[in-house]
Amino acid sequence: MSFADALVENRIPPRLGDVLLRYDEGRLVGESLPPSWERRLLPELCLWLAAACGVGSLALLVLAPSHYGVPAALGLAAAALIGYALRLEARLGRRRFVLHFATETLRLDRLSWAPSATRTQAIPFDDVTAVEVVQRPSGHYAIIVTWKAGPENKREERRAALVEQVRPSEAATLERVWRMLHNAFGLKASAPAEG
Repeated sequence: MSFADALVENRIPPRLGDVLLRYDEGRLVGESLPPSWERRLLPELCLWLAAACGVGSLALLVLAPSHYGVPAALGLAAAALIGYALRLEARLGRRRFVLHFATETLRLDRLSWAPSATRTQAIPFDDVTAVEVVQRPSGHYAIIVTWKAGPENKREERRAALVEQVRPSEAATLERVWRMLHNAFGLKASAPAEG
């Protein structure tokens, strides 16, 4: 029996931490939950404030062309608000991972509102060296995948989080998903390392 067939027979937990899981035609898909509406509105609010500062700066330059202090301060505030909004937006990016069993590849996606900011990586199962359970300072757990990347003579180790914000109460599901990922990549069996 193949690993993909075993996944069809054994039900995948629908959610772990911040990730929704599903099995879909030879693929295991995990996608992080969208951020709350409050967190999505904050970057937009910063952009509106930046626009107001920019318009105020231009209006003051037109109405009082000999005074540059306040318009310059408003212009700097607008630039700072735009930078902060972009930083907040980058943090809101969602993650997705897809295990393609037919091609034996792991695809990692970092989804963003800007198409040019979306990143995708395809990693052969054979390049994956570890799947670890790591405890975060908040007390929550994460599942981290480690793989070798680059040309054969200069391979470097890279890491990415597949699942974040796993509560201690989800320990049984965490171990089940860790074991499933570990087996999917064909890694040696061992207990998940915490810490």
